[in-house]
Amino acid sequence: MGKLFGTDGVRGQAGSFLDAMTALKLAQAAGIYFKKHSRSKKILLGKDTRKSGYMVENALVSGFTSVGYDVIQIGPMPTPAIAYLTETMRCDAGIMLSASHNSFEDNGVKFFDGCGNKLSLKIEKEIESIFENEELLKSSQCTHKDIGSAKRINDVIGRYIVSIKTSFPRALSLSGMRIVLDCANGAGYKVGPTILEELDADVITVNDEPNGFNINDNCGALHPKELGKQVVQYRADIGIALDGDADRLVVVDEKGDVIDGDKLIGALAVYLKGRNKLQGGCVATVMSNKALENYLASNDIKLHRSNVGDKYVLEVMKEQSCNFGGEQSGHVIFSDVAKTGDGLASALQVLALLVTTKQRASVALNPFELYPQVLKNLIVEEKIPLENIDGLEELLETFRAKGLRDLIRYSGTENKIRLLLEGVDKELVDSCMRELVTFVKSKLC
Repeated sequence: MGKLFGTDGVRGQAGSFLDAMTALKLAQAAGIYFKKHSRSKKILLGKDTRKSGYMVENALVSGFTSVGYDVIQIGPMPTPAIAYLTETMRCDAGIMLSASHNSFEDNGVKFFDGCGNKLSLKIEKEIESIFENEELLKSSQCTHKDIGSAKRINDVIGRYIVSIKTSFPRALSLSGMRIVLDCANGAGYKVGPTILEELDADVITVNDEPNGFNINDNCGALHPKELGKQVVQYRADIGIALDGDADRLVVVDEKGDVIDGDKLIGALAVYLKGRNKLQGGCVATVMSNKALENYLASNDIKLHRSNVGDKYVLEVMKEQSCNFGGEQSGHVIFSDVAKTGDGLASALQVLALLVTTKQRASVALNPFELYPQVLKNLIVEEKIPLENIDGLEELLETFRAKGLRDLIRYSGTENKIRLLLEGVDKELVDSCMRELVTFVKSKLC
């Protein structure tokens, strides 16, 4: 069926790319791999609120039990909860069934190892090769007493809630703070309101009635404008938007304006440094604005850049011994609290910042102005390696000499090239982008 794993697990249209047979075989292949390093022969399985989750979940259970694994099903839970619970419950692996921010038609399978970490590319390739080996899949199926079992438990939600609440400073309280929480009709619809209410916040919860089809539907982290209106309507102090699997956070200030992801990362990094909680600097992706880098430098914080994707942010965090990093899109990672991006854990750090500084969100979370940034996507006939395009590097050098930052890359899924230019002078950025587009069209389109 071609390449199985994408940038974050296996993801595609449910019933088509990700049908029941594919899910069953995927679970068998993963089970065969994990058994080689098994400690407990237990797999943890959670999901978001998509209707297709019933189909794919049962297929995964069949696959894992057929190769001898016992499966613990915990129902709708955030992705970071799976990472946390896999480790604390001493399972060999954890599975999150979610297509994250995608609409309900899609679904996906995200894997975590026994320590709650996402799988490396090497392990994904090994599982993929097992998936293609029909003979191995057949010979590895168990019989008699060796067939695995499955059970559903509902009390683990409390463990995750406690773990997230303990990340909020004990000396602080959310009493008197009004928060509008948008759960995106997704996996955070139970735990999100509970955590904030138990910390004494006045919580107005919206989009917390999933029906299997309304996940991410004009709500949540991808559509925060409506949340902005509700924050103003309810005279709230802040709006918090999660995505479908609650690993992403978007913040709206008391004026109803969406806080840019780079500004959020900058404000949080400086806040952590002020509390002596920041280690090794800060990690952001190549997409992050140069103004973030300069703002952090002015506060003696080094910015390390990674490729786009939260798993790559985490890789660089480990390489540079950093405990904080994130993406513009809202994946914010506090590795002292969670093994992956956690929208609720990140929200609590934002709230702690506001309580500590006693500032409005519109002030505390807007610590610098972004530099003008222009992004263009062009359809190309062929993805010629960038280093083989005559004259491209020379053209970019002329832009860099004028103080611009550039990022040129091909889309991983489409026949497109993505062009990004950034600088202090908007007119200069626009004119250089027109020149770059003309050049690229002459070479690739």
